[in-house]
Amino acid sequence: MLDTSARLLRLLSLLQAHRDWSGADLAERLGVTPRTVRRDVERLRELGYPVNASPGTGGGYQLGAGAELPPLLLDDDEAVAVAVGLRTAAGNGIEGIGESSVRALAKLQQVLPDRLRRRVGALNAFTVPMLRGPGTSAVDPAVLTELATACRDGEGLRFAYRDHAGAVGGRRVEPHRLVCTERRWYLVAWDVDRADWRTFRVDRITPTPPHGPRFAPRTPPADDLAAYVSRGVSSRVYAASAVLRLLVPREEAARLVSPSSGALEAVDDHSCLLRTGAASLDVLVLHVALIGVDFEVVEPVELTEHVRVLRDRLSRSLR
Repeated sequence: MLDTSARLLRLLSLLQAHRDWSGADLAERLGVTPRTVRRDVERLRELGYPVNASPGTGGGYQLGAGAELPPLLLDDDEAVAVAVGLRTAAGNGIEGIGESSVRALAKLQQVLPDRLRRRVGALNAFTVPMLRGPGTSAVDPAVLTELATACRDGEGLRFAYRDHAGAVGGRRVEPHRLVCTERRWYLVAWDVDRADWRTFRVDRITPTPPHGPRFAPRTPPADDLAAYVSRGVSSRVYAASAVLRLLVPREEAARLVSPSSGALEAVDDHSCLLRTGAASLDVLVLHVALIGVDFEVVEPVELTEHVRVLRDRLSRSLR
């Protein structure tokens, strides 16, 4: 059995990882009696963690918003600084820490008191980020946090979604994961009405609560969700798609091809496959040529003729 300190940390972790727990479930997870759970909850409250309890057979425990943050060892200004830093990292898609920032922000906001939430909200509302690359989509960090929380809690989502043509429609989904590229955020979710997996651009999502109900997690559409989203946004959505063999190692190609413009697959130590798409085969030829490496056409065979046409046109321009 865990000692008291370790058990309190485990209890706090469980409360942060799920929206609500029954006393029996917590007792089973911790290997203690329900009476011990009640004592541990009281101890967390004494430490400043706001744990709400609802009575009855359907009752349980929830981690609520508190009035102070002594267990985090943060004063008010430090708590605001951490929240704003996490929002900045999440909203700008900083490589390697974007999704972690969203998860951490979701946990922190559970214990931020109202007065600090207002301060963080004011800073967020009246701060204009300037470091945003061409084509980068503006994403509301509050929406990211809401989506991340729904993924964590296994809670159904309802939202209005604007497609690439600008049409807006309602969606009901079972959210699975958020995926971040250097330019955009995507939500991978099971579309309830279409009975299939879908990828949604987060900047086109407007949540429409109430959300729910809870759902049992499904087997994801791929083991590598980053590659799954990359294939979807770089080829499947375009009118023309192709597979090409780049005559450089995959590691070198990855420095030249972003995940949103193509999916790479190693062939050997000297080459890799690129799956990509564009509005037309002519545009696709230009896109591949601008990568700046030698390549071979794998499919479709018609792409080879478009390469010849571009070659002849460029040759004539040099006469």
